[in-house]
Amino acid sequence: MEETDVILLVGSSTREAHPIFFHHVIRGVRNGARLYVVDPRRTSTAAWADLHLPLHVGADIALANAIGYVLIEQGLVDHDFVRRATTGFDAWAASVQQYRPEDVEEVTGVPAAMVRKVAIDYGRADRGVICWTLGITEHHNAVDNVRALINLSLATGKIGRWGCGLNPLRGQNNVQGGGDMGALPNKFPGFQDVVDPVARARVRSVWGDIDRTPEKPGWHLTAMFDAMHRGDLRGLWIFGENPAQSEANSGHAIDCLKRLDHLVVQDIFLTKTAELADVVLPGTASWCESEGSVTNSERRVQRCRRAVPPPDGARDDIEILVETAKRLGVDLGIRSPHDAWEELRRVSPMHAGMSWERLEAEDGLQWPCPSEDHPGTPFLHARLWEDPVPGQRAPFAVVAWAPVAEPVDESFPLLLTTGRKLDSYNTGVQSGHLGAPLSRGEALEMGPGTAAEHGLTEGDRVRVSSRRGAVETVVRIDPHLRTGLVFMTFHHPDQVDTNLLTVDTSDPAAGTAEFKAAAVRVERLSPAPAS
Repeated sequence: MEETDVILLVGSSTREAHPIFFHHVIRGVRNGARLYVVDPRRTSTAAWADLHLPLHVGADIALANAIGYVLIEQGLVDHDFVRRATTGFDAWAASVQQYRPEDVEEVTGVPAAMVRKVAIDYGRADRGVICWTLGITEHHNAVDNVRALINLSLATGKIGRWGCGLNPLRGQNNVQGGGDMGALPNKFPGFQDVVDPVARARVRSVWGDIDRTPEKPGWHLTAMFDAMHRGDLRGLWIFGENPAQSEANSGHAIDCLKRLDHLVVQDIFLTKTAELADVVLPGTASWCESEGSVTNSERRVQRCRRAVPPPDGARDDIEILVETAKRLGVDLGIRSPHDAWEELRRVSPMHAGMSWERLEAEDGLQWPCPSEDHPGTPFLHARLWEDPVPGQRAPFAVVAWAPVAEPVDESFPLLLTTGRKLDSYNTGVQSGHLGAPLSRGEALEMGPGTAAEHGLTEGDRVRVSSRRGAVETVVRIDPHLRTGLVFMTFHHPDQVDTNLLTVDTSDPAAGTAEFKAAAVRVERLSPAPAS
């Protein structure tokens, strides 16, 4: 980020949602990089940008395809790279011909001149990075949104080189590590497919009994809630999550949790989800009370060391897992985090060279690191620049724009999008206990035009309703919000449960719900208090 020429942030209020990472963005800008921000709202991130592209919510694919159109039109495709390292270019190139920027202005909301400038600057730059977060992935077509951005990187050869690439910014500490360890329904540790016979044989050689090794992908989170609703999933063990307040259409999520025969919650707080549980297991605050490892957004595995003992009655997460397994008749053979890590190295080839001692001595290593003499990998996909390319070539994907799952209508004329604020964290379980000078509590943010149309002023109390529920809150005027678009966070669900409103229609592949677009209406309850 600090040594690139163009930074394209798409669907990411990076300064507020990823403030540490944003320091690296700013260093890149100060080193001469041009910053372009694609966001329906003019956020504090956009204030730092060379150009803010005010995209309509849900028009991400149309915009990415319009940028692709300009890359082709202006001769900015790296045809040597495309020919050697990719597949499917011709089909993609044909598909984006219907996305001429001037022809899709009404869909995207972005003036064609802006689209052309970003496309030309990105295409001409030697190095460029595309980053995205939940503004791209919390949609019913999340996977296609991401594929549309990948196409741009492949077309220009901005991948597999330092200062180039694609970066899905991780929203929480060690989210990357969770995926690495196999906390995905279709992967073993190290992102090995559960249906791959070679991976299955490797895992079986370490784990033993084949009957305990998954033979097919399991349910992702959304599918698990669907299974709870059907009655096919009867028991659930939740670690450090609060889905009663974090899931879209939270009323439905709570109903599903209540249907379970047995619910176990392992956490450090008595969350709203824990209040529904049959058993609550007090875990540890892993960042200071546990030994182990974490993996950050640049794939750097680092040691995490216990600084203080856990309070009386709380037990380390690994200890809880191992002891529960024993009571179920299985000895996992793990006595410490070190034992767990050594097992991982045997199961996951990309972690094989990361000994506990190396992690200690070198202050972390970046996977893949397949052997103990391997230095780690500072960036991915360098193989795409080898001739011939080893392994599979990178595929282009033909993706088409589709409108949001729930468009506005006469009954629900406003579009609600949700997001995060710098002062708070997720459902507020941790940050909500602390005073924050920046925090102003929850509100329905709207632009002056929307407020005027509805006869509302700053501080008015309103009821916000969707097809799934209703909440009450106050109005806050944001001069940068376009007419017809309103914004809320889900940081204060005990006061305003925003996720009662959100849409649980999800991407069929990823299972991510469409948090970013819900049709709502607003009714005034009482005027703002007199000052």
